[in-house]
Amino acid sequence: MTTRANITSKSWLMVATLGLTWGGTFLVTELALEGITPFWLAAGRIGFAALLMTAIWQGLGGRLFAERPNTSALLSLAAIGGFSSAIPFMLLAWGQQFVTSGFAGVSMASVALIVLPLAHFFVPGERITWRKAAGFVIGFCGVCVLIGGQAFETSGAAMETAGRMACVSAACCYGISSVLMRRLPAIDPIGLSTVLLIIAAGITIPVAWSVEGPPPLPDQRTLIVIAFLGLVPTAAANILRVLVIRSAGPVFMSLTNYQVPVWSVVMGAVLLGEPLPPSLLWAMALILSGVGLSQYGALRRLFGRG
Repeated sequence: MTTRANITSKSWLMVATLGLTWGGTFLVTELALEGITPFWLAAGRIGFAALLMTAIWQGLGGRLFAERPNTSALLSLAAIGGFSSAIPFMLLAWGQQFVTSGFAGVSMASVALIVLPLAHFFVPGERITWRKAAGFVIGFCGVCVLIGGQAFETSGAAMETAGRMACVSAACCYGISSVLMRRLPAIDPIGLSTVLLIIAAGITIPVAWSVEGPPPLPDQRTLIVIAFLGLVPTAAANILRVLVIRSAGPVFMSLTNYQVPVWSVVMGAVLLGEPLPPSLLWAMALILSGVGLSQYGALRRLFGRG
């Protein structure tokens, strides 16, 4: 059984770290794609992360469930492995060929709005309130302001509708996996992170082989980038994601999706010299206002402790 969400200062720090980490992943992914195909990039980073986490997990004793799991828990574990990274990674890799980057960004921000009704019905203690709903809508509007005219701009591609459906489906996958993860019985977070990556690798590697053929032999620079992607935004971030969802709940975890576009824009300006959009401050004000409104109770409890 799950317990009521426990949002602490540590929860806020972990969510902020995830937003920063995933926001910078777009830049690193662009570097990797110069030397490897999209599906093999997804398979490579997940495979590397799975091997690394397996070694760490076994070194810590290889624990998983606190008690013998039932069939429902095992089926949920298999579903989370697919929905948490394997399926959305592949959907995004395919869909982003046909849509604008702005639409892809908005679709990822919509994870927060997708999680809200799912958690209301399937996670104890995560009921929708007017404050939560208004906060998440305001935050989503902030992301649309940040992205600007590209938010719903057409790419002109013949497969654009299918590409948009793939991006939105990827967002749904993230929402479903977060809710399912919160409903799991008592489980070791390192073991859960590892098993989910193993399942994801078991899905992405065969798919990459069937779609793109045998794995290419990347150069040293590309291998280093893939190793970084596997270590930081996949392995390490997956541990944080599990810890946040299991303690603070999927609705709180979904706040990460509002931060990612902001960090992506800021890092592009700082590291690549890209111009900062004039709407950045307005967008950040809306996003922070939405977060504050949706998490008003958690913030009051946090600062009320003095």
